[in-house]
Amino acid sequence: MVNEQTTQKLYEMRLGAMAMAWEEQQGTAKLTTLSFDDRFGLLVEAEHRARDNRRLKRLLKAADLRIPSACMEDVKASAKRGLERPLLQELESLAWAGKHLNVLITGATGVGKSYVGCALGQLACRRGVRTLYRRLPRLLDELALAKVEGTYRRVLAKIAKYDVLIIDDLGLGGGLKEAQRQDLLEVIDDRYRCRSTVVTSQLPVDKWHEWLGDPTLADAILDRLIHNAHRLELKGPSRRKNLGTS
Repeated sequence: MVNEQTTQKLYEMRLGAMAMAWEEQQGTAKLTTLSFDDRFGLLVEAEHRARDNRRLKRLLKAADLRIPSACMEDVKASAKRGLERPLLQELESLAWAGKHLNVLITGATGVGKSYVGCALGQLACRRGVRTLYRRLPRLLDELALAKVEGTYRRVLAKIAKYDVLIIDDLGLGGGLKEAQRQDLLEVIDDRYRCRSTVVTSQLPVDKWHEWLGDPTLADAILDRLIHNAHRLELKGPSRRKNLGTS
């Protein structure tokens, strides 16, 4: 009876994982021989692990990664691909996010830019860092719609709260319209020196100014992106035929 009451109270306090672990302990003879401290430690560990898993699930859902299965452990160092080990280790440490640095990933179609970008996003989520992924066209469409609906400032403020923002496919297609350039500047400016931005692009970084078009806005955007960033220039043939690889 006492055990049943204890289990019920644990559920009432929303300690479901601890309650299930407690029930498991009652049915496992070898666990009942452990000391009180050891058994209690197992209960706390079960609850802690469950909460970590729920938090990761929430973060991954909010991030909305294009490739949710992308994982930095699967990104192997390769000089031929432009993945030098020291830089890869720096990115895997996630120190750049703590220092509010950016990561710029460039390369031809299919070399793995989006995969690496999403892998960094997944790693950030695993470390408890709020992350958001958007392809640039979708991001600009959302901001344009927000203007029509009168929620522009609210949407900008929401984006600014994410510690890591992944902007995929910068430079894809034609150039930007004036309003789109201004929107991109607003997003980047909100993050300057207080958040990190990961950008992927088929265009080399030295072509971004020309693609952005307006010299003044291009200067402002790139000044906030480039000078405090790690650069990763991926090389090699397309890897699209090897689905699920980096």
